Amino acid sequence: MSYQDHISKTQALISSHNGTWDGINAESVARMRLQNRFKTGLDIAKYTAGIMRRDMAAYDADPANYTQSLGCWHGFIGQQKMISIKKHFGSTERRYLYLSGWMVAALRSDFGPLPDQSMHEKTSVPALIEELYTFLRQADARELGMMFRDLDAARAAGDQIKAKQLMAAIDGYQTHVVPIIADIDAGFGNAEATYLLAKKMIEAGACALQIENQVSDEKQCGHQDGKVTVPHEDFLAKVRACRYAFLELGVEDGIIVTRTDSLGAGLTKQIAVSNAPGDIGDQYNSFLDCEEIDPATARNGDVILNRDGKLLRPKRLPSNLFQFREGTGADRCVLDCITSLQHGADLLWIETEKPHIEQIAGMVDRIREVVPNAKLVYNNSPSFNWTLNFRQQVYDAWVAAGKDVSAYDRARLMSVDYDGTDLGNEADERIRTFQRDAAKRAGIFHHLITLPTYHTAALSTDNLAKEYFGEAGMLGYVKNVQRAEIRQGIACVKHQNMSGSDIGDDHKEYFAGEAALKAGGAHNTMNQFAA
Repeated sequence: MSYQDHISKTQALISSHNGTWDGINAESVARMRLQNRFKTGLDIAKYTAGIMRRDMAAYDADPANYTQSLGCWHGFIGQQKMISIKKHFGSTERRYLYLSGWMVAALRSDFGPLPDQSMHEKTSVPALIEELYTFLRQADARELGMMFRDLDAARAAGDQIKAKQLMAAIDGYQTHVVPIIADIDAGFGNAEATYLLAKKMIEAGACALQIENQVSDEKQCGHQDGKVTVPHEDFLAKVRACRYAFLELGVEDGIIVTRTDSLGAGLTKQIAVSNAPGDIGDQYNSFLDCEEIDPATARNGDVILNRDGKLLRPKRLPSNLFQFREGTGADRCVLDCITSLQHGADLLWIETEKPHIEQIAGMVDRIREVVPNAKLVYNNSPSFNWTLNFRQQVYDAWVAAGKDVSAYDRARLMSVDYDGTDLGNEADERIRTFQRDAAKRAGIFHHLITLPTYHTAALSTDNLAKEYFGEAGMLGYVKNVQRAEIRQGIACVKHQNMSGSDIGDDHKEYFAGEAALKAGGAHNTMNQFAA
């Protein structure tokens, strides 16, 4: 519905109340409605699911249409990210938000900082989703509010052309609300617990849930040791739980991202149930590290597998966990991915130990032999040392090509001594094009960085503290923060406006007319930033 249609319909409604609503201004109501386009989290989930589905189809047509996101640990961070994207690129298309379970654990738990082991409160995840969308909706209200003020100014100046342009801009307004891919970890318990949490996350606005195949009570960060996977049927029960949650709530095109940690997980807590040779349980068990035994040598409490007429004893650790054979990680990843896609997953996530395109592509090629349109979400993780990894990749490529590498020490390629060298420059170029190249070669539809704003917050605070508490004093803030904000056009330099002061003034005027006591008068110090 257009801006003018909102006004006309509201005016008709006001008129129908025989003068008792004459104190209500129809245009003010229209503005408030447009500033609050999404009434519930489910409205957001349905809207953003449609965006992701269209983006997935566009990627299938051309892998240059890959998507991106940054992990955000607070609503304000997500809001400023999307404001910046609109400012620099004019559109939010193919740019999402990522909600990292790691950052929830480290920054948003009532217990204080925690490791990424699913120890934080379940409710902290949907609470952050709701918070992120609260801030994105407020960004809409703020930006539209400024457009409404410009419209009033154009009308007051008699500039009909400007007023018409602003009306068109209001009707074509692009929201800051974008999809969130939200981390549900390993489901926080059994399938019922996963379903209950999934509902809360969807009701808060999540259109995409990312779930991993680790054991809930042994869950580890994907880039740490000690990961333990579960049999496929156990994992698929949780995938179905997520789908049921989407369908119950009417989000029929919700997205499920299934993550496999099998590349780095050498352990399982359970031996899968198998009813016939070659079934999915038997395939899972086939990767177990076993020794053939004579029945006469079986020990008390042994678990014995019968395969091809042989009796096999899986190697069991003192922790009561079973061990997979070394070197089977890639094969298990491929099986995990194919099985997930054949049982309702929409996107895949393969957690790797390094950002190597050909390693990822080697697995994706095998997956696509079975599921041709398989697509990945990939973690461009801060847990990787990107500089060292890519310099070593270039070094190894040069060695393979017979190029002279005598000027470089592979073990210390992180050194600043190699900045600006031919090898360092080539590595940086590979990093720059990594997302584009991996989208084309390795089937990566969505590139994200899980923890970037965790690191930027620490880095910027360190820089400010060093200057402000040192010799620079107040100049450390003014030169490196405020002056830079003003000159780069950072919206929150006018922090009263960003926090909603102008929106509040508009409402005061709607409610009280000329009697409104507004904050944005001549003595508001924010007027110093008008230019």
